[in-house]
Amino acid sequence: MPVRISRRARWAAPGAAVAVTAIVVAALQIPAAQASPDLPARTPAQLLASVSSDAKVPPLTGTVVETASLGLPQLPQTGNPTSMASLLTGSHTVKVYYQDANHFRLAIPQPESETDVIADGSKLWLWESTNDSVTEFVAPAGKSTPPAKKLPPVQALTPQQAANEVLNAVGKTTLVSVQANVMVAGEPSYQLVLAPKDSRSLVGRIVIAVDGKYGVPLRVQLFAKGASSPAFQVGYTALQFVAPSPANFDFTPPPGATVDVVNLSKDEGKSASGGGTQEASGFGSYGKSWLTVVALPQQDLMQGFGSGAESSGKQPDIAVANGNGVGVTSQELLNALLGSAKPVSGAWGSGTLVTTSLFSMLMTGGEVYIGAVEPSVLYAAVGHIQPLSS
Repeated sequence: MPVRISRRARWAAPGAAVAVTAIVVAALQIPAAQASPDLPARTPAQLLASVSSDAKVPPLTGTVVETASLGLPQLPQTGNPTSMASLLTGSHTVKVYYQDANHFRLAIPQPESETDVIADGSKLWLWESTNDSVTEFVAPAGKSTPPAKKLPPVQALTPQQAANEVLNAVGKTTLVSVQANVMVAGEPSYQLVLAPKDSRSLVGRIVIAVDGKYGVPLRVQLFAKGASSPAFQVGYTALQFVAPSPANFDFTPPPGATVDVVNLSKDEGKSASGGGTQEASGFGSYGKSWLTVVALPQQDLMQGFGSGAESSGKQPDIAVANGNGVGVTSQELLNALLGSAKPVSGAWGSGTLVTTSLFSMLMTGGEVYIGAVEPSVLYAAVGHIQPLSS
């Protein structure tokens, strides 16, 4: 179900960089498997071939939890799961209702709000109760629902989405192996392990738990180099392979809600009131696979965190920090992150650098370079960025 719901997250693509930067920082951990179920032996190649495409995923209802621990400075939490700030703080629980590729619902509850993605067979909606806003994605002519590849990248991933992103990067730069079987959400599962060959990657390994019966990815864990516990994981904590009620796919924009219509055939948005949606000013990339570096203008990073919300007339991101009712804006969240940056310089120039166990971010000359790589790879990227393909 590769539904993609946030246009502002485009800077976080492509390849392995998606799995690294699409991260939620939290203390909550998905319960570890406590049994090693008996399943027929599979080779890495057999497991790769068995992972279900979206067309083969059976109907299911479940709960997915996303959590991460990157060793970042102490950050406040933001309650808007579709803002860029949500990539760096909080914990996401996603209720999944899946019938087929054209009928599904992803519900992301918050303490006093909810964000939903709904596909009813003819339309796809994004409903954000906090801002009382609805986005309707319009399919190209002749298509029943918007094609997933044309939707903006998702921030709240399901295990299927996360696995798709990882498997797309598998190639000659990747070591593939199999670990012991585990139980995930009560389902016996294989574990497929992918690891970079290049030591300049900060990723140690990615472990995908694959359901033994249907080949559905049930959990994806991302380990930093040398770490014994995952820095990021997204997986089912509850799951039933049963068809959800059709009522889950019914949606009508609430009275008074702001409705934006995004025409995917033209890859542009048009508001119901006649206004257009704002596009980011520029993106680029350097390197491939595990060593991919994504670059964007620094102003787009600020926009992604929602710092322009006040000037645009939209409600700024408000958070509940640590559950104590303290509200923070995305700008405050960004300031806390950038407060850990250190000055750096070299033959490439000078700038400031943020480092964690799993990604590095360099800001220089009005540009931002981000990757799951050692800083030396970021320095090499300066001045050598290629535009991202559309």
